[in-house]
Amino acid sequence: MNIYDFFILDAGLRAFVAAILVGGVCGVLGCFIVLRNMSLIGDALSHAVLPGIVVAFVFFGYSTSAFFAGSVISGLLCALLITWLQDKVKVKNDAAIGIVFTMMFSLGVIGISALSHRQGVHLDLKDFLFGNILAVSPQDLVASLIMAIAVLMVIAIYYRTLFVVSFQSTIARTMGVHPKKIHYLLMLLLAITVVASLRSVGVILVVAMLVTPASAALLLATQLPRVILLSAIIGILSSISGLIIAIQFNFPPGPSMAVVTTLFYLMIVVAAPGKGLFSRWWIRRQVENRVIIEDIVKNLYKLEFDHVSPETIQSLTGHSKKKLDKWLNVLQKRKLVIWENNEIKLTEEGKIRANQLIRAHRLWETFLVDELGLDEDQIHSEAEVYEHYLPDEILQEVDKKLGYPSRDPHGSTIPKERT
Repeated sequence: MNIYDFFILDAGLRAFVAAILVGGVCGVLGCFIVLRNMSLIGDALSHAVLPGIVVAFVFFGYSTSAFFAGSVISGLLCALLITWLQDKVKVKNDAAIGIVFTMMFSLGVIGISALSHRQGVHLDLKDFLFGNILAVSPQDLVASLIMAIAVLMVIAIYYRTLFVVSFQSTIARTMGVHPKKIHYLLMLLLAITVVASLRSVGVILVVAMLVTPASAALLLATQLPRVILLSAIIGILSSISGLIIAIQFNFPPGPSMAVVTTLFYLMIVVAAPGKGLFSRWWIRRQVENRVIIEDIVKNLYKLEFDHVSPETIQSLTGHSKKKLDKWLNVLQKRKLVIWENNEIKLTEEGKIRANQLIRAHRLWETFLVDELGLDEDQIHSEAEVYEHYLPDEILQEVDKKLGYPSRDPHGSTIPKERT
């Protein structure tokens, strides 16, 4: 069956809508889970709902509303047990989470396995663990839609409170907000979200949908509203893409959605502007290139000749002829040097930049000796680094603090600022 034929079926349409719901609500709630460092608790809570499902089934049979109530109670019980272990027994945070969630998850697995052996009972442990989005019933879809709307409405109502608690819990207390109450509210929302995602991705893989899109969004934006929007978009795209891949290649849908979410994250890790691996590599490379160029300018200035041969600079810097020619061409384009007839001459702009570098170097050496008490033989290498990164505003502050010295610890003249 091709993709089009599947999605025109009722089951295919329900799976499509369920994927959107799971990706969207998990993406939005996941932002607050990640920001509050609750990812491990989210993992624990998603596993801990299983006993609640078992108890609900024993008393009410296969009922979505009963599963919801049982899961929420079980999830809150898990949160209370973790808090009790932390506060009363003084167990470390990660250890308390590990103790509680493994116990409750194991009880849930034992319970489902025991029930599935009863005659007339159709409970498949794999569906609870990994989900089965292709078997979502109309009742399941309606229940998931109601739960998703409820979660999003609560987040919208308490958005400002969640924002303050996520970033400044101390300020939240002064505003009369109790972070512990918000913590339990998030636990409640998390339990509801796990139940809403139960049929789609299961209790194990829902953590991927909660944590990964939010982590990816935080690499793309810094403002919380934009992070939430991007997280929801990434979650929805990941869910739909994973569902399509699962149908096309006959993969299990839940794991496919989780894998695709991770692939989206890895692509963003590489390509995200400013924070991605490529962007950071490019910035680091630009800084390294700037340091090389500034060192050449500084060496030209120190030679105190109007005209210097490339061979002289080559011997001072250690660059090969090919590399030096490359940097000299860059310096010409930036109008820092004039290079003609095998002679190099600094432009006025080049002299100003060289003066800034030498001034920064000698002021910083003076600061290290006078203010930090370092020896003269300890300061040169550090000043060689910092001279490239000290902005004029900092240099002015350093100069003022030192009392506008005229010479550095080695007796060399500290140049005055040139404009």
